[in-house]
Amino acid sequence: MPSRSSARLAALTVAAVCSAASAVALTAPAHADSVRVHDIQGTTRISPFAGQKVTDVPGIVTATRTYGSSRGFWLQDPDADADPATSEGVFVFTGSTPKVAVGDAVTVTGTVSEYVPGGASSGNQSLTEITKPVITTVSTGNPVPAPVVIDEDSVPDAYTPQGDPAAGGSINNLPLDPSKYALDYYESLEGMNVQVADTRVVTATDPYSELWVTVKPHEHAGRRGGTVYGSYDSQNTGRLQIQSLGSTADFPKANVGDTLEGATTGPLDFNQYGGYTLVASRLGTLQSAGLERETTRRQSGRELAVATYNVENLDPSDTTFAQHASAIVNNLQAPDIVSLEEIQDDNGATDDGTVDASVTVNKLIDAIVAAGGPKYDWRSIDPVNDQDGGQPGGNIRQVFLFNPERVSFVDRAGGDSTTAVGVAKKNGKAELTASPGRIDPQNAAWKDSRKPLVGQFVFRGKTVFVIANHLVSKGGDQGLTSQYQPPTRSSEIQRHAQATEVNAFVKDILEVQRNANVIALGDMNDFEFSETAQILEGDGELWSAIKSLPRSERYTYDYQGNEQVLDQILISPAIRRGCDVEYDSVHINSEFNDQISDHDPQVLRFRP
Repeated sequence: MPSRSSARLAALTVAAVCSAASAVALTAPAHADSVRVHDIQGTTRISPFAGQKVTDVPGIVTATRTYGSSRGFWLQDPDADADPATSEGVFVFTGSTPKVAVGDAVTVTGTVSEYVPGGASSGNQSLTEITKPVITTVSTGNPVPAPVVIDEDSVPDAYTPQGDPAAGGSINNLPLDPSKYALDYYESLEGMNVQVADTRVVTATDPYSELWVTVKPHEHAGRRGGTVYGSYDSQNTGRLQIQSLGSTADFPKANVGDTLEGATTGPLDFNQYGGYTLVASRLGTLQSAGLERETTRRQSGRELAVATYNVENLDPSDTTFAQHASAIVNNLQAPDIVSLEEIQDDNGATDDGTVDASVTVNKLIDAIVAAGGPKYDWRSIDPVNDQDGGQPGGNIRQVFLFNPERVSFVDRAGGDSTTAVGVAKKNGKAELTASPGRIDPQNAAWKDSRKPLVGQFVFRGKTVFVIANHLVSKGGDQGLTSQYQPPTRSSEIQRHAQATEVNAFVKDILEVQRNANVIALGDMNDFEFSETAQILEGDGELWSAIKSLPRSERYTYDYQGNEQVLDQILISPAIRRGCDVEYDSVHINSEFNDQISDHDPQVLRFRP
């Protein structure tokens, strides 16, 4: 998924800074007299006064933002008009600590601007602001306009209108219909004082002191308290991001399923990382639901347990080795084969040409032993330096861990970072030309991305082919709250090409041996209902086993209030026909604020 590193903090603090690169194209500045806030906001997403100077706009200060570069205050007109499409609130960007206080009645003269968080290339909607303000305080100590209550009855079930084809699919200039579409409803409240009450947390508190709640507790509810994203048309309209205007130290450390009891109140903002956001001047009280990390069952002696686990940029300097080891030993019950994704080289993000990861892997293996687990062996292929994407200098790759007391690895020379592995026939059975090997590593589909790692294993005399994947991320895709509807998912182009390559390799195996046991697993960076998954599955060569779970349990990742599938284990017909396949998405990370990875591991058990 898109990186949320130090750049995010900068983006949050400069979200109100208007620049040529991030502003909507405007007409030449003009002048407007006797304008109210609802006139500025208008009945579409773009202000009819954008680029114009407005004079003596009256209102009450409902909240102030006194930190970072995005300093200013929210102004709301207590005398609302009769049009539900026009917001009565607007953000006034001061650039320095505002000299007004909550409850001040003021008039503002300034220029109306449409700022696009993340820049125009992000496809985001814009935020209407008054910039370069001259502020006159009329009186102090006035009551703040009562908050608009956002709840399951007020938010429409339909998420968004279709974009205007004549405008490249943009919804910016479409008339708002807040009674029909959720995005229109939220836009009609932009900048206003709003309130949610007794809301369930659906994305845990992150390192940036944010969480997500739902005002629709029954909307695609997950089994453990989240909200499941099960199709492109079920965006989940009740999701809302919560930030705070108070100290980050006081922000609640919430897990999925917890509740913010009582009222959470503040202005409705719009930002780059999630869209509409309630910036709370008052937070509800956190009530824990007591969510616990899951533990899968141990495989029987005749069952082969195969797992995939994205360990999120693990390198020797990390402090999470003991926790990852405990997860593998205790929560995953020591699978026989583990595909690890995002193993970094021996000096992590230091970009000095190092590609070897033996220190990283052996440190994890030693930690697993210390946690009471087996002494795993391992296989991998070092990437070409700086050619596989991920954190610069980290050289992330997939690694096979396997328990030699339970399973053996078939070593066959010839596999390296640039040589394509093939399939040969021997005694009527399929075998790899190199083990471990990489699928067509010089194909353009794998540019700046991880190449699949393929290994040949033997369990109780049966051969099992395992393909460890980490497909290209969703970075660059437009968000669900984009001005373009439906959003463009540009990253799919490369991911579809990668899925085609993986499926073609599986076909090569099955053409030699129809009943071969083949597993393609890993961080597929796409949903089980996506075209990527359909390409991987092909004409029945593979099947995504997470679909054996009830819909309320299909998730491996939690992003912006939506629990979703990114990690998958796909199996060939011989495995699926066995009727003894058992799949488990082991929820130990995605729902928790103290996660050691942003992905949940997956385990498949079957009898070859």
